[in-house]
Amino acid sequence: MNDLAQELNSILEATVAGRLLSDLGRRLYFPKGIIAQSVEAKKNAHMANATIGMAYQNDSLMILSALQQPLAALSPEAIVAYAPTAGLEKTRQLWQKLLTEKNPSLDPNRISLPVLVPGLTAGISYCADLFFDPCSSLCISQPCWDNYELIFEQRRGASLVKIPFFEAGDGLDFAGIEKALQTRAQKEPLRLMLNFPHNPSGYTLTRSEAEQLIVLLKAIADAGSDVLVLCDDSYFGLFYEPDCMQESLFSQLSSLHDRILAIKIDGPTKEDFAWGLRLGFVTFGSKSLEPAHYDALIKKLMGAIRSSVSCANTPAQSLLLHCAADPRTPLEKAQYYAVLKSRYHFIKHFIDSNPPHPRLKALPFNSGYFMTFRCMGINAELLRQELLDRHGVGTIAFGSDYLRVAFSSVDQEHLEHLYRLIYETAAVL
Repeated sequence: MNDLAQELNSILEATVAGRLLSDLGRRLYFPKGIIAQSVEAKKNAHMANATIGMAYQNDSLMILSALQQPLAALSPEAIVAYAPTAGLEKTRQLWQKLLTEKNPSLDPNRISLPVLVPGLTAGISYCADLFFDPCSSLCISQPCWDNYELIFEQRRGASLVKIPFFEAGDGLDFAGIEKALQTRAQKEPLRLMLNFPHNPSGYTLTRSEAEQLIVLLKAIADAGSDVLVLCDDSYFGLFYEPDCMQESLFSQLSSLHDRILAIKIDGPTKEDFAWGLRLGFVTFGSKSLEPAHYDALIKKLMGAIRSSVSCANTPAQSLLLHCAADPRTPLEKAQYYAVLKSRYHFIKHFIDSNPPHPRLKALPFNSGYFMTFRCMGINAELLRQELLDRHGVGTIAFGSDYLRVAFSSVDQEHLEHLYRLIYETAAVL
């Protein structure tokens, strides 16, 4: 094993993070090669910095006019320079500031500085590299985002333990979740994915449900189990009901217990309506971790980034900083949020004002981009194909049991017709 990896492992050895590392996670390190030496040179090479493979002329980066002109508000450095492996320092600091503003109970001094990754999917995948082996399992909701299977099962060889989250009517099936998590924690360290607002259901925990879950995870840790909680907060902030939990569970989990390691994976993809920028952030939090531990974890994460994509693209990071400083941004985000919230209420009214459908039952939903029907007595994939082939309506089937409808991409004036087509087609299929 590399000496640098062993050094990081020794720092983490007595912590929950060290105990939870996968075999690959233990082997990962950030090399003191080109990137690390270039960072040192940038600080101290006053006469000439001949370290990094970028082209300069008259102390300015060479840049094509076709690239610079459409992004005239940004400097060449902000467009085409390599970004540091963990992301531009200003971008990371901005995101930490935004985290504390959106989550008032979060202590910024007790978490790591967010690490920038090329999209939330990459962030989840890197966490899988760090903490999952073929012998590991991940407790996850049923239904769930289909890419989790590809990331954890196919790439890392881990197994998914799917827990029916929505068997109890209007909210979470907490009794079923509690039984499943307690059972798993008796066999191995508990690894859990929490995704709220949830994809595909569009559900966010209520405040009372969040408190129940916090109490449960603390009890499991009190009983001696190490607990890893991945908080996939892709749709954070898009809450449409007053009883929705308004903060990420990471806020409490990150300082809850010495045996709990929480990781927040989020970004501007949905929060800032910036899907194609492909920016995400990974933030670590645990009551037991100190700055040296976070630094070791970040270096391991940087090793995963360096060995795959090297770094995220610079112009996207610069544009995020630019958008955050623009006075138009808060108002425009509020306007877009209001549009989505109005669509949500329209759909809720449609479902509530119509007789119960014999073959479709909406899973609980109160947030995000989607809502999902449980299909009863019909195959969701066949329903999807019928809607597409006969009516030109695109939906997503999750296996044979669930049909997801993304109201985020349908103007409100078309929702009535859309849902009547879904109801009518399901009734005669």
